[in-house]
Amino acid sequence: MTEQKERFLINLDSLGQKINQIRLRKKKTQQQIADECGISKSLLSKIENGQTSSAIATLSKISEALEVPLAWVLDDQAEQNLVLLPKTNRESNVTDENMGYSYELLANRSSYSGIEPTIVNVTPKDSNLRQDSYTHSQDEFIYILKGSIYLYYDGNKHYMEAEDSAYFNGDKPHLFIPVDNEGAKVLSVFIDNQL
Repeated sequence: MTEQKERFLINLDSLGQKINQIRLRKKKTQQQIADECGISKSLLSKIENGQTSSAIATLSKISEALEVPLAWVLDDQAEQNLVLLPKTNRESNVTDENMGYSYELLANRSSYSGIEPTIVNVTPKDSNLRQDSYTHSQDEFIYILKGSIYLYYDGNKHYMEAEDSAYFNGDKPHLFIPVDNEGAKVLSVFIDNQL
């Protein structure tokens, strides 16, 4: 029973720091958030300083006011200023290469940083069966590290080779199409522009 209770303990300092950081990132005052949540400014200040715990209902209101998921607020992983991820510790998330790619996440400084750098390995032309394009809500920046691709974007095809880059809105249909059987390696950075 003790182990189960410990799993639900919340690190008040970490929780408070997260709320404070996202509030400052959103350029909102303690008074603005407190007013939106129907709580006092002094209670919000104590929560941000790790001086008091608060009901989940209150934390839920705060997360709504800050437009972040409650799960992110409750996650006791502290924000880190530096995350080093040696190649040997990086896991490849290999999908079915017939679907056109495999990828590996390079770093994730925060579960709500809004930026996700990834290496995309584009499957060689003869192995690639992918024809359907993708869409997603984030902006995307790409930099071709090795090889060449056609970037299919919103009905147009653009040739890209090593050291070329592009930045685009992910909600338009897009796809990396292999040019040859060498495949390609693309640095892809997803950017949540809603932060």
